[in-house]
Amino acid sequence: MKLIRYGDSGREKIGVHIDGKNYDVSAFGGDYNEEFFTDNGLERLEEFVKANHGKLIEIPADSRIGAPFARPSKIVCIGLNYMDHANETGAKIPEEPIIFMKSTTALVGPNDQVMIPRNSLKTDWEVEFCIVIGKKASYVDESEALDYVCGYVLHNDVSEREFQIERGGTWDKGKGCDTFAPMGPYMTTSDEIPDINNVKLWLKVNGKTYQDGNTSNLIFNVPFVVSYVSQFMTLLPGDVISTGTPAGVGLGFNPPIYLQPGDVIELGADHLGEQRQEVIAFQKL
Repeated sequence: MKLIRYGDSGREKIGVHIDGKNYDVSAFGGDYNEEFFTDNGLERLEEFVKANHGKLIEIPADSRIGAPFARPSKIVCIGLNYMDHANETGAKIPEEPIIFMKSTTALVGPNDQVMIPRNSLKTDWEVEFCIVIGKKASYVDESEALDYVCGYVLHNDVSEREFQIERGGTWDKGKGCDTFAPMGPYMTTSDEIPDINNVKLWLKVNGKTYQDGNTSNLIFNVPFVVSYVSQFMTLLPGDVISTGTPAGVGLGFNPPIYLQPGDVIELGADHLGEQRQEVIAFQKL
């Protein structure tokens, strides 16, 4: 299945994406949140969809699409997880995964605007393949890690490089600004991706392709990442792990290229759909 949420920000209803069309399933009740994933929600929803085959109402084509799940307890990110990306930034290849956190208040829909933060001169893009956790995970063995994954989602890990790199401390300062985590358009369940180690992902700015990668080039693959992160924190149902970005970010060019108001970002991945964001100047939300 592919899960979607639609409607005004903060008032989203739940739906499913079937054969290229979006359908309302709000009669199922609740939201796609920690409780849903904990309480066998995916199987119950699948039964609901089958029982209502031919009866589901299609969502209007002009509906806003939100993030495909409610705000998770945490968004965990893995840094420098593609060899080519580490090389382009001049960073040392990590011996263990680099972990940082992205504020959950950065979460927005896949086609919502991306806002350049106040005092920012170096806002950048990063297309990423994300893991969605399906059940509580703590000290998970790598051999069992995929049992804790319920699906995957596309993410633009928008980053402010001065805040991240030049202003000291952790990377988190450049990662958690408002609108910096567009996700969706849908969460694709694990059974719908034939090979998570061979997923193409790409990103364009103003029609020009900057990133063209594949999860086959991850330094630390999905099972390893899930197991590794679970050694340091308990992962809850609905939590997201963003696995890193391939080469082609603005920081990697000489001179660097950063986002400006009016720019349009487009990105996509096999099985995970596509996003489109217009970049806007800072405004207080």
